[in-house]
Amino acid sequence: MTLFFKKYATTNTLVLLAIFLGVSFGALFPQIALKQQIIGQLFLSFLKMLVVPLVFASIYVAILNLGSLSHLKKIGLKTLTLYILTTAAATAAAIVAMNLWHVGEALQNVDAALKAPELAPFSWEAMILGFVPSNIFNAMSEANMMQVIVFAALFGVASLYLQPREQEVLQNFFNALSEAMLKIAAWIILLTPLGVFSLISYVVAEQGVATLLELWNYALIVVLTILFHGAIVLPLFLYLFTKRNPYVYLLQIREASIIAFSTASSSATLPISLRVSEEEGGIEKKTASFVLPLGATVSMDGTAIYLSIAVLYIANLAGVSLTFAEQIFLGISVVSLSVGVAALPSASLVMMVVILNQLSLPLEYIALIIAVDRILDMCRTSLNVTSDLVVAKIVDHSEKQRS
Repeated sequence: MTLFFKKYATTNTLVLLAIFLGVSFGALFPQIALKQQIIGQLFLSFLKMLVVPLVFASIYVAILNLGSLSHLKKIGLKTLTLYILTTAAATAAAIVAMNLWHVGEALQNVDAALKAPELAPFSWEAMILGFVPSNIFNAMSEANMMQVIVFAALFGVASLYLQPREQEVLQNFFNALSEAMLKIAAWIILLTPLGVFSLISYVVAEQGVATLLELWNYALIVVLTILFHGAIVLPLFLYLFTKRNPYVYLLQIREASIIAFSTASSSATLPISLRVSEEEGGIEKKTASFVLPLGATVSMDGTAIYLSIAVLYIANLAGVSLTFAEQIFLGISVVSLSVGVAALPSASLVMMVVILNQLSLPLEYIALIIAVDRILDMCRTSLNVTSDLVVAKIVDHSEKQRS
C-alpha cells in the first residue's frame, strides 16, 4: 500500500485529482465552495509574491551569462521571432476553425442592460509609454512585468560594461536571490493540490455549470482549437526545429501546464515553469531564465485563439459577415497587439475592444461572452505556458547546436 501511494501520489496525479474533486465539490456544494476561496487566493498570493524578484533576478543573470550584447541580440531576436510565429499559427487556426464551424446566431434583440467593461481609451502613445517605468519601485509594487523586464534588461546590459570584479559581485547576489526564490517556490508547490482544489471549486460554484452550457458552442470551439494548437501545432514546431519526439517533452513539462490551468496566471506559474524546464525538460538555466520570463509577459497563443474566436463570434451574433480581407486584418491585429498590449492592465479586454472598434462591431456583446471568460481563461493560460516551454526548448536546442 505504501509503495502504491509513493508511486502514484505524485504532484501531477494529486493536482489532477484536485481538479476532479474541485469540480464535483463546486457543483454539489456551491455555498461552501464560495466561502473557502481564501485558500486558493492564499496559494496564488504565495506564488505571485515570488514573481517580481524571480523575474528580475532571472533576466539579469541570464543577460550576464550571455556574455555579450551581440549574443543577447541573437537570442532575443530568435525568441521573439518564435513567439510571434506560434502566436500567428494560433490566430490562423482560430480563424479557420470559425470559418469551418459558423458558431453564433444573429440576435434580434440585445438586452439594453448589457454593457461592455469600462476601460480607458486605447492609445498607441500609452502603450509605448507602458514599456518604460517612470519609477521602477512603483512598477515592482504593481507587478507591471513588462516594465520590470525592460529595466532588468537595461540593468543587465549596463552591467556587461562593468569591470569583471563588479560584475561578479552583482551576479553572485542575483544568483543567490534567484535560488532563494526557487527554494521558496519548492515549498509552495507542496500546497498545490489544496490550492488547485480551492480555485477550481470556487470557479465552478461562482460561474455555475448552467452558464457554460448556455454558451456551449462558443466555449467548445475555443477549447477544441486550444487543444488542436497544443497537441498538433506546437509539437510540429518542436519537431521541425529539434527533430525530437515532441510528446515526450510535453509529458515532461506537463506539471507547469496543469498548474497554469488551475491558477489562470502565466506569471504565477513562472516559478514552476522555471523549475520544470530545467529539472524535467533538460533546458539550460541561462536559456530558461531569459526565455520564460519574457514569454510569461508577451507570449499569447491561447489568448490569440480566444480573441480571434470571440471577435468572430460577436460578429456572428451581430449578424455581420466579415470579408476575407477583414479577417486577415483581424489576424494581423491580434498578432501585432499581443506583444504591445501586454504592458497594459486587462490586456485581453483591451485587445478585444481595440479590434471590435476597428471592425465597427458592438462592444456590448462582450458582456455576453464574459460569463464564461474565467473558465476559458484557465484553458488559454495553460496553452500560453505550454507555448513558452516549447519555445524555450527550441531556443535551448539552437543554443546547444551553436556551441
